[in-house]
Amino acid sequence: MLIIYIDFNSPASYLAFQPTIELINRVKVAVRWRPFRTVLQPIPEKVANETAGQSHRRTRAISRQTTHKHYAKLQGIDLCFRDSPGKTDLALGVLAQLSDSPETYIRQAFQAYWHENKDLNDLETVNKIIESSGHIGLVQNSTTQSSLTEAMREAEELKVIDAPAYIVHDQLFIGREHLPWIEEILTS
Repeated sequence: MLIIYIDFNSPASYLAFQPTIELINRVKVAVRWRPFRTVLQPIPEKVANETAGQSHRRTRAISRQTTHKHYAKLQGIDLCFRDSPGKTDLALGVLAQLSDSPETYIRQAFQAYWHENKDLNDLETVNKIIESSGHIGLVQNSTTQSSLTEAMREAEELKVIDAPAYIVHDQLFIGREHLPWIEEILTS
């Protein structure tokens, strides 16, 4: 069993999605997709009399974004960052409720967030994704927040601190760079 934690507004989660799907298809492993709310901040604007700490945070944020764009280009993805990261709690709560084949829902949620600039905290938007991914009737919108809260509690117990996170044989891996190692573990 491979447990994968993602957030739809996390560029690292989005860039890990297709390579993760390819790994799953190669090794034929059972998967459980789980939501994880990440805390993303916009790139701080340069201010007059910027302190060393402010400069470091801004430079580091720009570097992270540049690295994500580089990897996106290698995957043939046009990654468009928003000025301010959007919230995804509603879409994540729905993911917490999906137990069977959520890959289409995940793919469409990533598409909506990263390419269509949709609000994944908007009921109408998320309902359209649910409907078009074939999960209509399987999700109860009234319980999405409690489902997300429970999933975050599980993640905290497992020491998940960021997304994507992978758990295989009780080992925690944070980041897509661990996919080759995860595949080796799953095939040994």
